[in-house]
Amino acid sequence: MTLRFDIPEENFADILVKAFTNRSFLTGFVITALVAAVAIVSFFWTPFDVTRLIIADKTQAPSPAHWFGTDHFGRDIFSMIMVGARNSIAVALVAVGIGMGVGVPLGALAAARGGVVDEAVMRLNDLVFAFPALLSAIMITAIFGPGALNAIVAIGIFNIPVFARVARAGALAIWPREFILAARAAGKGKALITIEHVLPNIVTLLLVQGTIQFALGILAEAGLSYVGLGTQPPMPSWGRMLFDAQTRMGMAPWMAIFPGMAIVVTVLGLNLLGDGIADILDPKSRRQR
Repeated sequence: MTLRFDIPEENFADILVKAFTNRSFLTGFVITALVAAVAIVSFFWTPFDVTRLIIADKTQAPSPAHWFGTDHFGRDIFSMIMVGARNSIAVALVAVGIGMGVGVPLGALAAARGGVVDEAVMRLNDLVFAFPALLSAIMITAIFGPGALNAIVAIGIFNIPVFARVARAGALAIWPREFILAARAAGKGKALITIEHVLPNIVTLLLVQGTIQFALGILAEAGLSYVGLGTQPPMPSWGRMLFDAQTRMGMAPWMAIFPGMAIVVTVLGLNLLGDGIADILDPKSRRQR
């Protein structure tokens, strides 16, 4: 027996046409790609060494030599933003991977089994939700000390119930469908049905939620670094740069403006990208941009 999904299939060419005609996706993709490119380039080249202190050049205004100016230690802010981009992306990416890798199986399990298993998973999610990422980071760093790794763990733990809820809600909407009933009549077990039929039909939800959590992960990393719990000096972090700038807004406003713009633009790009993915992959979405 051949089973087909309830969601209409589209070939790759159709998806590309939709992608290149969707303004939200294009804008978000370009912004995200540029930020990712800057992060990748920072592994091999930056205009200045971000760990080198040049006190004689401190708090210089933006100029041809220093496009975004310098900070209170004479470090080039543009170079620091480049390196900070890779740190923020790495923390958010791994944290989202942890949340998706643990949360999606839990949510799918809860939807497939129901009953006591479903109730146990949801109550566990409620327990984790009671501890925000910042509070989790404070508890973790109190034991193991501050650092990017602990920030990843804290943000990743907070992402688990988010993906579990999304996966469970999407899976519960799929299980009553006719093709699922046909698969069960064909003798397939719940685990196989979940892998072959349920998860492919909720992948759009997961992708969109992934971009949202990625953006929130960057904000969370910036917040944790701002309070000293994230990426530690001498490695630059957008949040730490904002912390260093708060007492120098009067004499060196560029120290806060450019890291703040980097956070805003990156989060905006990821949100637009997620919105565009939803429009492209969801056949029920017909919003006009």
